[in-house]
Formats: sequence, C-alpha cells, structure tokens
Amino acid sequence: MSAKNKSLIRNIAIEEGFDAIAITSAKPNLKDFEGLSKFIKKKHHGDMAWIAESHQKRSNPQKIMKTAKSIITFGANYSPRIDPLGSLKHPSYGTISSYAKTSKDYHDVVKKALKRVGRRLVLKFDTDIKVFVDTAPIMEKPLAARAGLGWQGKHTNLVSKKFGSWLFLGEIFTTLMLEPDLPEPDHCGSCNACIKACPTHAFPNPYELDSKKCISYLTVEHKGDIDPKLMTLMGNRIYGCDDCLAVCPWNKFSTPTLSTDLEPRLELCMPELKDLAQLNEFDFRKVFSKSPIKRTGRDRFIRNVLIGIGNSKDYSLVPIIDVLTNDKSPLVAKTAKWAIIQLQKAKKLASRG
Repeated sequence: MSAKNKSLIRNIAIEEGFDAIAITSAKPNLKDFEGLSKFIKKKHHGDMAWIAESHQKRSNPQKIMKTAKSIITFGANYSPRIDPLGSLKHPSYGTISSYAKTSKDYHDVVKKALKRVGRRLVLKFDTDIKVFVDTAPIMEKPLAARAGLGWQGKHTNLVSKKFGSWLFLGEIFTTLMLEPDLPEPDHCGSCNACIKACPTHAFPNPYELDSKKCISYLTVEHKGDIDPKLMTLMGNRIYGCDDCLAVCPWNKFSTPTLSTDLEPRLELCMPELKDLAQLNEFDFRKVFSKSPIKRTGRDRFIRNVLIGIGNSKDYSLVPIIDVLTNDKSPLVAKTAKWAIIQLQKAKKLASRG
C-alpha cells in the first residue's frame, strides 16, 4: 500500500482521538514466542492460567485472524496531571493506579475509538478487520514495540520517547498489506530506576517480571490470600501499582492527556481507606461502575483496602475493620484479622518510642 494511504490511516487515527499509531506485520515472531515460553516455564504468570493455555495462539497473531496481513497498533496518552505516587505519603488514604482512576474505563474508550477507525478503514479500503483492547490472547506490548510505538523497558512495559510510560494500547488486525514501520531501539541504557523502585522486588532481572510478586498482579488478578511478607511491602497501594512506570526518566517528555475521558476522577485520587473499607456489594458496584476496578469484585478490593489499613499504622481504624473480621467473605475476614494484628503491633512500637 502506498505511503499516501498509510498517511491517510494515520490521519484517521489522530482524528478519532489516538496519540500514536504504528504498523507491523501479522506474521508470528519467534522472539515473542521464546519470551513468552520463558515467562511460562519460570511460572512467572502465577495463577493466570489463561496465559499458558493460550500460549500458541498468543504468540501467533494469525491464529487470532487467519486472513490478517498487517496489525495497526494504537496508543492513547493517559499521562496524569498529578503525581501518581503522591498519595503514597499519606498512608490512611488509598493509592490507585492511574489507569484505573480514569473518568471512564479505558477499555471502553479505546475500543469505541478503534471501532470508529475500523469503520472508516472498511469504507475506504474494503478490508476485513478485527479490533482488540486487552480482550484477546494478544501480546500487545511486543506488538507495539515491533511496530515502533516504543520499546519494552526493563520493567517490561512499553516506553515511548514522546509519551513515556503512559500509553493505553489497542490493535486493529486487517487484511490490508501495509508496509511495516521500523521498531524503536531500546533507549533504557544503564538506567535501572524502574527496577530499584519496585516495592516487592518483582524483577529478578532487567526485562523480566515475576508476576507473583508484582503488586498490580496481586491486587488485580490474584484471587486468594496474599503472602504476609508481600502484604507488608504493599503499603497503601490498593489497586495496581505505578511505581516502576512513574520513575521512568522518559516521562519528562510526556504531557498530560487531553482526553477528558482519560483524566482521573478526583474522588479516586486520594480516597480514604476507612470509607472504602465500609463498601458493601451494592455500594462497591455503584462507586466503580465506570472503572476496571469493578471487574475485580468487592471482596478482593476490600482485601486490598484492608492490607492498606494494616500498613497505615492508624490505630483509630481498628473499630471499622473489626466488623470485617466476621465478613461473609473468608478472604475479607482473614485479611481484616491480619490488619488488626498489624495495627496492634504498630501501636506497641509507637508507645515504646
């Protein structure tokens, strides 16, 4: 396809709200397959069994869409206006990852934009397409890196020279034969800021993540009890973790998102843990109706909040969480008991000091 038509596709993407676009081939990539195989072999995927189960499909885009010739990768800037780590200094308040604080669930925002782009491509080029936003067994970050949206940093996330660590990703698989863009070289150099910033030491080596120790995995994907040693390192991070993303030096080139849909909800920037701990199922679903947090469910979220409270050293919260020691959810009840013990220990230490 001509450079003129590629330019047209880029213009359509920008018009529909995307900040970055790059193209790669739909053919399978051996490097992606080997990287995923190593990740699974080391059991770094934890209890995310679907990653291992979809291994073959995940590393070969044409198993997702047999007729695909090209993959158009898209990036939507969600760079926050406020310091995503600022709330860590206030242990009685919760810290929620920037991606989950947006005014609307980014899955919905990005997918709607992709569908708008897709409809225009179909009309213009008479092509078959499929659109994806974290909704299929696709290796989004390797695809985006191969296309040139950025490179996978030492924290394994995508880094952009223009947008730093703050890009939501989406893809359109198409039967169009498009000339691939060049991959972006790795610009991490000798920097290890992201590795050093990890509270739970989840990076055994640069470019290698052990999900079982990652706070994002523990608070979002992990369904059961969390190792007490890890809980004490989680601080007040109650949903996701931005530490390795936020310290990346390339963020200095990013600018705050212009999308009102992707700006943070103020009530989620520094929510009080005592208020969150009292959410019942109905209130939880109401508060997080437009957030990906809703999919985690009330019980797991309250587990996370209780861990934050246990690390807060705020003994005044004991009466609130004492009620939760009898919660109908065994997960919540057990974590509440742990939190009370932690606060009692903190009170004793404070009295000695």
